[in-house]
Amino acid sequence: MAASGTGTTRRLVQYIVVRSDLMEHMTWPLGAVVAQACHAATAVIHQNYSDPDTQEYLAELDSMHKVVLQVPDHSSLSTLSVTLTEKNVAHKLWIEQPENIPTCLALKPYPKETVHPLLRTFKLLK
Repeated sequence: MAASGTGTTRRLVQYIVVRSDLMEHMTWPLGAVVAQACHAATAVIHQNYSDPDTQEYLAELDSMHKVVLQVPDHSSLSTLSVTLTEKNVAHKLWIEQPENIPTCLALKPYPKETVHPLLRTFKLLK
């Protein structure tokens, strides 16, 4: 993905952050956790559909890049959501219903260098 007129490439990436305690302590099946991440990713794309980065990301259908990270618990996920909101980073905090449990969040597609500094302390989901 080339930035217009610069001749340099930039990577658009969609970050998804999942609570690891759902599987480790609350014994959610892997499929249920993956479904949560899918819900959040789909919702944030829908909410930001007309955004130029989202449109560019969707135009490269066969080369989408996602990074799935983990936070240890509900508190960490909530703190991250607040930080992202304060930094004006578009994201969707997914809250599973009817249980009303925040499970994950997904950012709209961004150039990696824009949002990576806010997420660099989190590890890849295992």
